[in-house]
Amino acid sequence: NFMNGAIGRLLLACLLGGLVGLERETKRKAAGVRTNMLIALGCAFFTMLSIVLAGDGTADKSRVASNIVQGIGFLGAGLILHNRNRISGMTSAASIFAVASVGMACGAGLYVPAGAATLIIILALELVGFMEQRLNLKMFPQVYEARGEDATQMMVSILDAMDREKERLTGVDQDKIGDVTRLSFVLSATKTQHTRLRETLKAEPSIQKLLTFHDPEEE
Repeated sequence: NFMNGAIGRLLLACLLGGLVGLERETKRKAAGVRTNMLIALGCAFFTMLSIVLAGDGTADKSRVASNIVQGIGFLGAGLILHNRNRISGMTSAASIFAVASVGMACGAGLYVPAGAATLIIILALELVGFMEQRLNLKMFPQVYEARGEDATQMMVSILDAMDREKERLTGVDQDKIGDVTRLSFVLSATKTQHTRLRETLKAEPSIQKLLTFHDPEEE
């Protein structure tokens, strides 16, 4: 019975961690399905082992569990990056921390709370993020790529457009393929600001083609 119960707890931890990981995978995050499954599994197993290793005569059965929390904190810190004058990876780090708690709940046999927590995590990541962008509440980064033949005039057009949006242009990458020059930069702005900037840049004669991409560092 103990063996069957242990296997069931580990499988449930993998399932719930995988569900959160699936949401992260669709957002092209580094911590995807396998990472979240393994985190939830490891936390569940360590939680089960902490009870066994402590023994019946030990009152403190939470020592291993408390170290799990510290270890997950170090793991999450590795996902947080500071570049381009902004911080990325906070949501991924927080989701890993939350998945660890789900795994611990599975290891402790708290199936219903673990399932409820997983649902809440997915809703927080998916629904709240959608509402923030829909209601124009949150700034998010996008990669802009302008293509044309006159690099100098394109740069002037981009600077003028950014000045009108009262945004500072930084970190412009430039390369040339044949007669076509590409200018790329990243801008963090609201949905309305992105829409307005795209329309302005597309109307510039020097910019023959404008593309926008999902920033891989976006939270």
